[in-house]
Amino acid sequence: MASVEKLPMLAEGYERLISELKALREERPRIVDAIEEARAHGDLSENAEYHAAKERQGQVEASIADLEDKVSRASIIDPATLSGDRIIFGATVTLLDDDDKPVRYQIVGPYEADAKAGRISYNSPLGKALIGRHVGDEIEVTVPSGDRFYAVEKIEFI
Repeated sequence: MASVEKLPMLAEGYERLISELKALREERPRIVDAIEEARAHGDLSENAEYHAAKERQGQVEASIADLEDKVSRASIIDPATLSGDRIIFGATVTLLDDDDKPVRYQIVGPYEADAKAGRISYNSPLGKALIGRHVGDEIEVTVPSGDRFYAVEKIEFI
């Protein structure tokens, strides 16, 4: 039997997936109603409303299946219960960039990542470079905008 890869995520990321799943499940009956209404208009071969509703139904069902898979494989991690002196999933890291300006990131799952909000995926180039590092380590990362250099200043589990 094949092993199922767990998806580490924070509780808020898990809750976001659950709310998306709930919203899509609530949309199902509205799509069915739209299909029924469009079907009542007659010839289905030239019925744009029918085809649009069927297409939306396919998108919603695919999204539901994807979200159900992610939820079933979720491994919820609470950073407050973690500790240590090296960077792991859930850690909040303060880095010094090339100009000694501090930047702060939390290491999260790929479905929770939002660099503008200071959340980077453990699968991102910077996330991969940070995992396992300690305070004082220097890191070189190749990103789309070029090579970046950072020094790990602080590791927190909050």
